[in-house]
Amino acid sequence: MKPFGILSLCFALFATTLCSAAEKSGFYLRDGDRVVFYGDSITDQRLYTTFTETYVVTRFPDMNVQFVHSGWGGDTVNGGGGGLIDTRLKRDVFAYNPTVMTIMLGMNDASYRAFEDAIFDKYRNGYEHIITSLKENVPNLRLTLIRPSPFDDVTQEPKFEGGYNQVLVRYGGFVKELAERNGATVADLNAGVVAALQKAKAKDAELAKQLIADRVHPGAAGQLLMANELLKAWHAPATVSDVVLDASAGKTLRSVGAKVTDVKAGETLRWSQKDSALPFPIGTNDPVMALAVSSSDVVNALDKQTLKVTGLTADSYTLKIDGAAIGKFAKENLENGINLALLPTPMFKQAKEVHNFTLEHNQLHFNRWRQIQVPLESSKSSRVQKTVKELVDALDEEEAEVIKKQRDTAQPKAHRFELAPAS
Repeated sequence: MKPFGILSLCFALFATTLCSAAEKSGFYLRDGDRVVFYGDSITDQRLYTTFTETYVVTRFPDMNVQFVHSGWGGDTVNGGGGGLIDTRLKRDVFAYNPTVMTIMLGMNDASYRAFEDAIFDKYRNGYEHIITSLKENVPNLRLTLIRPSPFDDVTQEPKFEGGYNQVLVRYGGFVKELAERNGATVADLNAGVVAALQKAKAKDAELAKQLIADRVHPGAAGQLLMANELLKAWHAPATVSDVVLDASAGKTLRSVGAKVTDVKAGETLRWSQKDSALPFPIGTNDPVMALAVSSSDVVNALDKQTLKVTGLTADSYTLKIDGAAIGKFAKENLENGINLALLPTPMFKQAKEVHNFTLEHNQLHFNRWRQIQVPLESSKSSRVQKTVKELVDALDEEEAEVIKKQRDTAQPKAHRFELAPAS
C-alpha cells in the first residue's frame, strides 16, 4: 500500500507554484512538505493538529503541504495499542515518506505519579531509539520534538506534592535537550498553556476547568492554545493583511498582504480588497473558547487582519462587506485599527469552510487507517488483503477529493467594502 500515492498525484495537479510568502516570512514549513503528527491520545484527538493544518492552508493558500495524523491513544515511546514502536514507525510514519514530523509523547510515559528514575530511564531510552530509527529510515526528516502538554494542576489541586505537571515539565526538559542534540526544532506546549490556564482561572475559575476537563485531554479551546504554541515555534506570521485608508482623500496609505483598488471617497467610503490569505477561523461564540482566546496571545500571534481608516468625520460607522453589515464601530476604533479576523466577514466564513474540509479529510484518513488497514493487516487471506487494498485506495481517492476542495476553498476572493456613517 502507498498511502500517499494518489494524494501526491492530486497535489501535483493543482499546486504547482512555490509559496514565496512562506519563504519570506521564515515559516518552518516549505512547499512540497509532507507532515506527520505523531503522538498519544492528545494527538489522537486531532484538534491541535487540525487547527495547525487549517492555519497553514488559509495563511499560505498556494503552498503544497500534505498533513497526516498518526496519533494513537495510550501510546508511549515504546508503542501501545497500535503495536510496538517499530511497527508504529514503519506503518504510520515511514510509509508516508514525511519531510516533517512532530512527536509529542510523555503524558503516559511518566505514569501519572511522582518522578521516578527508573520510569524516566525507559522514556529516555525509548525516545533515543525513536530518534535513531528516524535517522536511519528518513535521514532528511526535519523533526519538531514537542515538550509534553500539561496535566492541569492549575484549576484543580495537584494529586501529590509538586503535582504531575512538574514531572512532565522535567520530561520536557529532556525533550528540549534531545532536540538540541539532534538538530531538531523544539516546541513547548506546556508553559504557554499553563500561563493561559492561570489567567483563565483568575477570570473565571469554574469555566477555566473546562479547558482541560479531565486534566489530561484539552478540549478544542485548550488545543487551540497548543496549536498556537506549535505554530509560534514554527515562526508562523501573525499578519493576514494590514490595510490603512485615508477616507478624506480616498487613498490607500498602506496595504500589506492585500490588493486594494477602486477607492472612492465621500460620505460613504468604498473600495475593493482582495487579501492574499484568509483569516485563521477562531470562533469566540463558545464561552470556553472565548476564555481561552482572552487569556492567551493567540490572536496577536496568529490572526491579525487589520483595517485602519483615517480622515473620518462621523462619530461611528457601519462596515459592510459585499452588501452585508459586519458591525458598527466608533470613529476612534477605526482610526486605531480594527481586527477583521474575529468578525463574521465573508473571509471568516470561507475560512470556516476550509476548516470543515480539514476535519473531513482527517476523519476519512482515520477511518481507513484505524477501521480497515490496521484491524485487517494481519489477515492471511489473499481475498481479504485484496479487498483491504481496494477499500484503502478508494478512501485515499475520496480524501484527495476533499483535500482539493479544501485547497480550492482556501483561495482568497475580492470583496467590496463600504464604510458609512451609522444612523
